[in-house]
Amino acid sequence: MGMSLKSGEGDDDLGEVSDINVTPFIDVVLVLLIIFMVAAPLSTVDVAVDLPSSNAPPAERQGEPVYLTLKRDLSLALGEETVASEALATSLDRQTGGNREERVYLRADEAVAYGDLMETMNALRSAGYLKIALVGIEAAPTPGVQSGAAPAP
Repeated sequence: MGMSLKSGEGDDDLGEVSDINVTPFIDVVLVLLIIFMVAAPLSTVDVAVDLPSSNAPPAERQGEPVYLTLKRDLSLALGEETVASEALATSLDRQTGGNREERVYLRADEAVAYGDLMETMNALRSAGYLKIALVGIEAAPTPGVQSGAAPAP
């Protein structure tokens, strides 16, 4: 393949080969394909997501935000004052001026059970406040551990 042998009238020199030998090229491509097939699954992580940062300016607030806090002992505080769960709707109406479109920022102690948090959210819903934002503290990344990667042994 790729060589031409002429036999004939005493001509002993071989002719030039003008075909490209692609066998080494195919071998290199196949090796690279195998390397990428093995390395691709190793480079993916299951659920880790790095969200992009936003450079948009924060939205302007009309007034003071309304914070409802669910404490460790399951008592409620609206702003800084303690509120009974039965009087939550009237206290919220007084705080917001009856504006049920006002966003309520709900903070809960980390020891509060999920069911108790849902009861508080249901109480807000039954009071007519449907815009609820959950508040948390942004945790600093642990030094030396990348997100989605196992710690080094």
